[in-house]
Amino acid sequence: MVDVHAVDEPRQMADTGPRLPTGKPTGERGGRRRPRRLVASAVLLTVAGLLLTNAVAVSRQDAEATGDSLLALDGGTVHVRQDGPRDAPALVLIHGLAGSVHWWDPLVPFLARSHRVIRIDLLGHGRSAKPAGGNYTIPEQGRRVGAALDRLGVRRAIMIGHSTGGSVATALAEQRRDLVTALALIDSGPRLDAFISDGFVGRLLFVPVVGQLLWRFRTDTVVRQGLATGFSRPGYEIPQQLVDDVRAMTYTALTATSRAADDYLAQRTLPARLAALGTPLLVIFGVEDQRWRSSAAAEYRTVPGARVELLAGVGHSPMLEDPPRTAELLLDFTALHAPAPD
Repeated sequence: MVDVHAVDEPRQMADTGPRLPTGKPTGERGGRRRPRRLVASAVLLTVAGLLLTNAVAVSRQDAEATGDSLLALDGGTVHVRQDGPRDAPALVLIHGLAGSVHWWDPLVPFLARSHRVIRIDLLGHGRSAKPAGGNYTIPEQGRRVGAALDRLGVRRAIMIGHSTGGSVATALAEQRRDLVTALALIDSGPRLDAFISDGFVGRLLFVPVVGQLLWRFRTDTVVRQGLATGFSRPGYEIPQQLVDDVRAMTYTALTATSRAADDYLAQRTLPARLAALGTPLLVIFGVEDQRWRSSAAAEYRTVPGARVELLAGVGHSPMLEDPPRTAELLLDFTALHAPAPD
């Protein structure tokens, strides 16, 4: 007689434990999962390491000054352009964040007929040096502009600043009242909470790791998207030179200057600083500015004697979007306050 239990016992032992739909024991599947998880973890760690390495490398990049007309100053070499008669009254043009001397190109022909026009690439911008450990604070940028003018033999000048360049011009006036005879600010935000936006790309640049990655792979298209909020005139095309100048910057120069500009306004508003100086002031603002609320320009009226002009149909960069109208306002102002030639 056959013992049924003896025959079935080995099969029952082999079948112990729950089965998966495939009929294979759980332990075998877990054994296969472990290598996959290890591979996935290794990939994630590698990607994270590469991103962090890129962030460090991008943040440590620097660049030397290039081109002619360079001035070696304490803290870094800066690039300077001069136009017009050398014996004419001096006008100093100071660009904004991520700008260069080329932001003034359309305006210079109007001004250089009767003035000595001096343009300076701020440290970290244009053809000036871009040291990784440079001092990009607004007061230091202002001091550097003053040192450049000393080297050029300029003793009295009218400062014209665009956007962040307006803060630099103000800082110089605070330091050197003997040098600055008058100030003209073009779309310079009076205080931090008047800021609107620098666009989606601009916001991403300040996200740790993501910003450095975006900077590493910046293309002309990405840069143009970042610059787009700087212009509002219908049909205006951003010159390639402006794109090239942004791409030539370092990540540190851009972000350090931006933070420094915010710090300067956070410490004290521009109208408050200017009211304490008593320096003649012209403020020009594009009504369609997408970076700073143009209604905030009215705050400059608290500065005694200030003249505030709003330009319809243009945005953040009137000197590029409408050079003739901008030049007319500047020339009227300089005719009243032009310093004696040096």
